[in-house]
Amino acid sequence: MRSSLLSGASVAVAAVAGLVLNPLQATAAVADVPADCGVYTSAYRSDGQRLAYGYTAQKTSVISYPGDKLAWVPSAHQQLGGAGDTDLFISTEVAAHPTDGYLYRLDRRGERTNGVWKMTQNTATRMKSGFANTRVLASGTYLYRVAGTSLYRYQLTWTNGVPTLSTPTTLKTTGWDSVKTLTFERTEGTGAAAVDVLVGTKTNGELKEWRINLATPTTIGSTVLRASGWSSFASLSTGYCQSHPHGRPILGIAATGSASVYFDANATDRIGTDIKGGSLGSLGWTAKAYGQ
Repeated sequence: MRSSLLSGASVAVAAVAGLVLNPLQATAAVADVPADCGVYTSAYRSDGQRLAYGYTAQKTSVISYPGDKLAWVPSAHQQLGGAGDTDLFISTEVAAHPTDGYLYRLDRRGERTNGVWKMTQNTATRMKSGFANTRVLASGTYLYRVAGTSLYRYQLTWTNGVPTLSTPTTLKTTGWDSVKTLTFERTEGTGAAAVDVLVGTKTNGELKEWRINLATPTTIGSTVLRASGWSSFASLSTGYCQSHPHGRPILGIAATGSASVYFDANATDRIGTDIKGGSLGSLGWTAKAYGQ
């Protein structure tokens, strides 16, 4: 999911606690992605420490804050909303527990005082049962969930600032076990033709776009953007480009710790031949990452 997160600094190492920016060699991957593009994804280490892996201004970054931990590592994770400035951030997210079958609401708040970041809120609250074996969460007009072979949709509503979910609508019961990653891109169309557009990868190596009709959600169109080469990614995220508003950066992270970055010059043309980029090499990004 695209979001305007922290942009990259021009220095190699920043003096902010937990933030490290690494300049990269001018490889083909870096050269293909404009410097005004940025993309981030959330991740959790095995000890529950939260990280943010990022690529912006043609540099990689790892961001973490002291005390930003969970007692468990989510099987799936998705941000619902957030805001902030240079000295404050707040975020509301959902995370599927790996064993107890619940979806949790995560409320996070961080503040920086005299150059030091401190978590002033970091809570996990049970939100809804029925989320056992959740592999992927993607939030758009609705919250989408992949579990087993099936795809589900939930209506998300906010009451006095508290998010709640409807009972699930089952969209498909077969074929979704081959979907490895999924992230919401946009809503397009109007009326009966309005669709949520999601992009993701499959075990057979495809990079694919799905278009889920909002009025009749069991009607799902799809386009294969790339037929091979994308099976290694455990997470896939898309971002934003300040000077290329029609384009998008794409960050793929493998469980082995390597990452790749790409630039799609036209994010809405349903054509993958113009996607350029490649591997950034082994970055040690082995924490469990989630698409954004």
